[in-house]
Amino acid sequence: MVEYQLPKLTTRVRFPSLALFFVTCFLISLFGCASTGRVSGSKRIEGKQGIYHKVEKGETLWRIAQAYQIGMDELIGSNEIKDAARIEKDQLIFIPGAVEVKEIVFHQDDPDEEEFAWPIKGKVVGYYGKPQGKMITKGILIEPREEMLVAASRKGKVVFADYLAGYRYTVILDHRDGYYTVYSQNDKVLVDLDDLVFKGDPIAELGRAGGINRLYFEIRRNGLADNPLYYLPKL
Repeated sequence: MVEYQLPKLTTRVRFPSLALFFVTCFLISLFGCASTGRVSGSKRIEGKQGIYHKVEKGETLWRIAQAYQIGMDELIGSNEIKDAARIEKDQLIFIPGAVEVKEIVFHQDDPDEEEFAWPIKGKVVGYYGKPQGKMITKGILIEPREEMLVAASRKGKVVFADYLAGYRYTVILDHRDGYYTVYSQNDKVLVDLDDLVFKGDPIAELGRAGGINRLYFEIRRNGLADNPLYYLPKL
């Protein structure tokens, strides 16, 4: 893999100073890539007071953390979760500090713009935290099934839409709550800087780099890359 160098910004990329700071941090470090049947009752684990949440179909760690207003790190650490993609229906997740079970409403075609969605339907062929050459990927690689259009994972504002050496055409969305999403290895960008896009809107067209078309996708929280599988619903 080529070593990344910060590109020269063209006239398309006109950032306010604060946005420029965050986007520059992104570009420098793209790689290091309704519920029922609840379990109730107060429990203790490792000396902590809390309750157990029973996972229902379609729920993600992101949804659970949001419902209980708990940090992702604390939720993952309390349950020693090593692979978020493997959380299953009926699995018990300990919620430290919680005193009652929360209901998480889920619909397959959830229009809620606060939830993350898959940017493209396909198979994950590269995982967060895995070596790729001499570097560690900070996102995931998705090999699409059929469609080549990349959709916004969540409502946000376009803060970068241009070509990056080594990453081809890239789009970065600012979701205005400390979260950003990054979409790379595209053949064509379909949005412009400062555009407001909604979840599911097409933002790029995936190409065939070296004969293989794969989307590189990141979710960043407070400037740091996090495992996208914590946030995306299980396929």
